[in-house]
Amino acid sequence: MAQRTEYDEAQAAKRLHTTVVVLRWARHVGVVPDPDVRGFAWSRSAVEAMEAMDAAAVRAAMPREAISPYEAANRIAAALGTPNKPGQPPAVSSYAVKRLIALGLLADLSAHRRYSSLNPDQVDQVAALEGLAGLLHREAPLGPEQAAARLGVRRVDFEWMRRLGWIAPVSFGRVQFGASKAGAVDVPRFAAGHVDDLPGAHPEVDWAQLRTVEKGRRSPLAALCPQPAPVPA
Repeated sequence: MAQRTEYDEAQAAKRLHTTVVVLRWARHVGVVPDPDVRGFAWSRSAVEAMEAMDAAAVRAAMPREAISPYEAANRIAAALGTPNKPGQPPAVSSYAVKRLIALGLLADLSAHRRYSSLNPDQVDQVAALEGLAGLLHREAPLGPEQAAARLGVRRVDFEWMRRLGWIAPVSFGRVQFGASKAGAVDVPRFAAGHVDDLPGAHPEVDWAQLRTVEKGRRSPLAALCPQPAPVPA
């Protein structure tokens, strides 16, 4: 049987007698080198070098079992002194943990597209960061209507801000209307901090006036949107 010439994550992990989660963490902390074949696989020589280096060191890089975003949220909430309580809105949600992943503060070690796996030791380190509570407050999700209400403007004015490129969603949430799956839609979510920053980032706008524009009136922001060039005759 011909020997394998390259190894993907699952194959390399199996060769090293570990899991993809542990292999990813070992790579994250530099115990394992980055893939050397097209950016996603390791050559046979690279895997053999890992084995020679000490496959046990790869496994020892993450001594504790990975946890889910839900478990991570509970750990962070407890560390902040606001533990999540059953039956009540969480002080720190799984969504907040996913934002910490998106910001690069936590490494997602899962090979599954829909589920994240996290190193509990890294979660504890992040939970101890100074200013974490303020960061999580800034990352709180707002829908378009909530964002407009937070700014004190109409929804149409907020949509013009999006069209002008002043703000963009940080994620999308699937919302279902009614019992039919056909009624599910993707709703954009904006970070509260990004919304709060808009007035300071755009002093050229008369925000007091914008907040008093009557329903049905054209948005003053429409005049700021670049107009398409006229088509030559």
